[in-house]
Amino acid sequence: MAKNQLWMWSATDLAGGIRRGDISAVEVTRAHLERIEAVNDRINAVVTLVPDQALEQAQEVDNARAKGRPLGPLAGIPIAHKDLTPTKGIRTTYGSPRFKDFVPNQDAVIIQRIKQAGAVSLGKTNTPEWGAGSQTFNSIFGVTRNPFDLTKTCGGSSGGAAAALAARMIPLADGTDLGGSLRNPASFCNVVGFRTTPGLVPIVPSDNPHDPLPIAGPMARNIDDCALLLGVMSGVHPKAPQSDRPSVDFSLPLNSLNRPVTVGFNPEMGGQLPIDDGVISSLRSNRQHLIDAGCQLTDACPDLTGGGEAFHVLRAAAFAKRHSEGVASYPDAYKSTILWNVEAGLKLTEQDIHRAEATKRSLLARFLSFFQKHDFLILPVVQVLPFDHRLEYPTRIGDHAMNSYIDWMQSCSIISLTGLPALSLPFGFSPTGLPVGIQIIGQPGADLGVLQLAKHIESQHPVWREVPRLEQGSQP
Repeated sequence: MAKNQLWMWSATDLAGGIRRGDISAVEVTRAHLERIEAVNDRINAVVTLVPDQALEQAQEVDNARAKGRPLGPLAGIPIAHKDLTPTKGIRTTYGSPRFKDFVPNQDAVIIQRIKQAGAVSLGKTNTPEWGAGSQTFNSIFGVTRNPFDLTKTCGGSSGGAAAALAARMIPLADGTDLGGSLRNPASFCNVVGFRTTPGLVPIVPSDNPHDPLPIAGPMARNIDDCALLLGVMSGVHPKAPQSDRPSVDFSLPLNSLNRPVTVGFNPEMGGQLPIDDGVISSLRSNRQHLIDAGCQLTDACPDLTGGGEAFHVLRAAAFAKRHSEGVASYPDAYKSTILWNVEAGLKLTEQDIHRAEATKRSLLARFLSFFQKHDFLILPVVQVLPFDHRLEYPTRIGDHAMNSYIDWMQSCSIISLTGLPALSLPFGFSPTGLPVGIQIIGQPGADLGVLQLAKHIESQHPVWREVPRLEQGSQP
């Protein structure tokens, strides 16, 4: 690998090179800062940059190695943090004009863990206002573009992270996911995004620590890098009640599954949701790669009835709980879709919420029944291809109208309701050259198994190596 292109290296390769002394953390950091300077203006993925602080952290890693001190698993690896996650001493805006100059005085727990592992924080990645929606734009920083076609959206809400990874500005990123915010942009940008089991990665601080819908998780360009970061982020924390679960070893190399697996593979999702023809054709054309990876395929898909409606209710309730006071005091500081979500949440009755919770339990029961005969489920990540970045959201999929800004996200949001681990893996490109991922869904708590299967598929079909040209118009 060329030392003059350290920004092309994977996180695991960088970690090994730094540990051996082949490269220094300072030169790795400088290479990524130079890459950001060279390409970020075209993409707008990194919105706050702290180069002096980053170089100081990198120098500390080099000093520690020179003195023979033990290095953490992420020692010297550059990373950028989603602008929803508090970072001590680094501006954190939440994509909201109310917080455009806010600098937290403490790190979120995952940031603490990432720093303790030796990573070098370069800054913050763009997100829509309060993470609402799978299109990354806000009134502070503007829109983030897709590196594979600068006229298209990168997805969201971890869109800045996905775009920065794809453009080789950073090798690792953290993100969050409520209804698809790790998986959607990962699919749109040809990177990996992992919605882990709720509680596996603690969210601290949190205004609702018992809510299983929002999770934090890793993003990377390949599975080994994703597992490397997840091993650092995951683990029990006393202020995260859902994290009280058996620990999982994500250390590399990932162990093989050592057996064929039965996989439901249904690009059409059983006809239960509208799916763009470009998405379906891309998944179908790459089907053989799943077979080559040891998957015994069926076309089964669980019954998704009621999932979309239940997600609407539970999301609205969560938005009302979190934002109703802010909306009442500063209504002009929120975008219209958040106002709509909060208003819908305030109108809900206890009966509405109980009904949604009952549907959620029924949905999970249907998935558990499916998993009695299958090891995994593979579905589309997103129902559409990356769309024009000037659009807030798609209003139609084929002949089907999308009545709200979250209707087009149901291929992800319904899976969120189940609490099952779900990973977006690069899988191919549409006939027009836009990235398309697959969503690998595992049994309860089978986060490691999802990574293992994803690694098998990735080894057969390493689409993640495709480097975007950062041009207008999709790549052939």
